[in-house]
Amino acid sequence: QLQLVESGGGLVQPGGSLTLACVASGFNLDEYVIGWFRQAPGKGREGVGCISSEGGNTRYEGSAKGRFTLSRDSAKNTVYLQMNLLTPVDTGRYFCGGQESISPACDMDSLASLTDGVWGQGTQATVSS
Repeated sequence: QLQLVESGGGLVQPGGSLTLACVASGFNLDEYVIGWFRQAPGKGREGVGCISSEGGNTRYEGSAKGRFTLSRDSAKNTVYLQMNLLTPVDTGRYFCGGQESISPACDMDSLASLTDGVWGQGTQATVSS
């Protein structure tokens, strides 16, 4: 069974940091392009960033640029989302998902419209004083 499980969410003060993990089981995560999305209460899903298969390229959306960093740990079959300088606007449930890919690039629009692939259940990140 192909599965993604997110972890690392929690409560953090403004200006703080969180590192979210997206752990894969049942498949080699290095062969998958992975995107991170978030959804705040009462709002639609918003793209955060993506990392290509093998981790050669990353893209970040909007306010994530310059503050968030995506990386892979092949030995742990995990993709990490390091989030710094967090503000209350970053509060939401964070999801990872993706599909098998040989492309050296990643595209958030394609990931957002993915109808198949593998998705996790999300982890909640709350930024509040």
